Amino acid sequence: MKVLSQNFKSASKAALLNDDLRSALDRAEGGFVNTRKKAVAELRNFEDYRTYGQQVKDHTLKHLGYYLTQFENKVVKSGGHVHWAGNGEQANKIILDICSAANARKITKGKSMVSEEAATNKSLQDQGYEVIETDLGEYIIQLAGESPSHIIAPAVHKSKQNVTDLFHQHHSRLGFLEKVTEPEDIVNQARQVLRDHFCSADVGITGANFLVADTGSAVIVTNEGNGDLTASLPGVHIIIASIEKVIPDLVSLGGFLRLLGRSATGQIMSVYTTLFNGPKRKDDLDGPDQFHVVLLDNGRTEILKSKYQDILRCIRCGACLNHCPVYTNIGGHAYGWVYPGPIGSVLTPLLVGQTKAMHLPNACTLNGRCQTVCPVKIPLPSLLRQHRVDLVQMGAHSWAQKFGLWCWYSLASRPKWYNQITRILVAILARTATRGRFRWLPLARPWTATRDFPAPAQSTFQQLWKAQHRRKT
Repeated sequence: MKVLSQNFKSASKAALLNDDLRSALDRAEGGFVNTRKKAVAELRNFEDYRTYGQQVKDHTLKHLGYYLTQFENKVVKSGGHVHWAGNGEQANKIILDICSAANARKITKGKSMVSEEAATNKSLQDQGYEVIETDLGEYIIQLAGESPSHIIAPAVHKSKQNVTDLFHQHHSRLGFLEKVTEPEDIVNQARQVLRDHFCSADVGITGANFLVADTGSAVIVTNEGNGDLTASLPGVHIIIASIEKVIPDLVSLGGFLRLLGRSATGQIMSVYTTLFNGPKRKDDLDGPDQFHVVLLDNGRTEILKSKYQDILRCIRCGACLNHCPVYTNIGGHAYGWVYPGPIGSVLTPLLVGQTKAMHLPNACTLNGRCQTVCPVKIPLPSLLRQHRVDLVQMGAHSWAQKFGLWCWYSLASRPKWYNQITRILVAILARTATRGRFRWLPLARPWTATRDFPAPAQSTFQQLWKAQHRRKT
């Protein structure tokens, strides 16, 4: 997938002016946040599970080589094959070689962010393979010629009318002449179209939510069952997963499943949780004849050795996106690469280069909601601040930015000046606002171009604190 993160500012402005996008994001935000809150409240020791998840991930990352080797040995013992890829290009070559050896023509795919990272679809299509995404959200954006906008809900930015029009445009040639407008009818039509692809595919490619080291199991978690059909019906099943997806054992898996469902979709457990262990055995009724796992590094080893290693704990639940005020206003495409939101603002600069994605960590408000809801307690705000420190040390900022930061530093490091100047500014702003807001402010045009700027309270925090203290004494 082409990196467009350098266009974050212009893409964000366009997103803020897109009323349809804002409406779709508003609807999705409420659903994700409220359902998660309810599901978490029902599990009294949810915080204990968060701590457990953090500890298991830290332990596994500390001994990553051991667990990956154990996983490989178990897969080979079960009759499967493990392939190691240093980058996306190597991973795609491995997959192309497997497809070529199988004389494949049609490939079905389950949702996989790692395959987006490696641009696997493009690689396959460039070689003449027919590739069909089978997750409903991924299928919708494939028809639209777009990339995912969300880690777990790729088409969250699409309205029902958008999907209706897309299906009518692409399915009319298949005999579906009437427009489908109700969600149930939309899903049924997608099911009918995809059924033929499931039955005629030569190769199925999926990602993996977890790789269990002591059993050699690849775990996928879905709500549609498309992953099971993609993995089981074709003669060849290929799994592409990044190396940090490995966990020690099935006990660990139980803990992570309790975290994943609640954090991602507000479910106690996703509808389908399937463990794949090698190719079809003699007495199995179904399953692939070949089972391949492609383990992708693509910079993870370097991250593991860096001050950003905590980001490798991520289990791709999307909770940080759903609670981020930046993401929920601009959507995922503005981030310009595979991973949007807080996770993307940390991970993207590490995988594509900090200067190519320097706007992402600087866009964060550092409100901390992402860390509060992260199921494995990744300190996202701290990692974003570290990116900012790195960018300053690299000299990546313009002279105007450097001058602005110097002015702020000079004022903020002198408390008396800071208090006096802010007290005057607060008083002026509070008295000149119209109905508590500003439609325009000097030096704040990027903000006021899309929304009003709220006026400050008439008293500073220091003034309120002193007044409260006087009342108590």
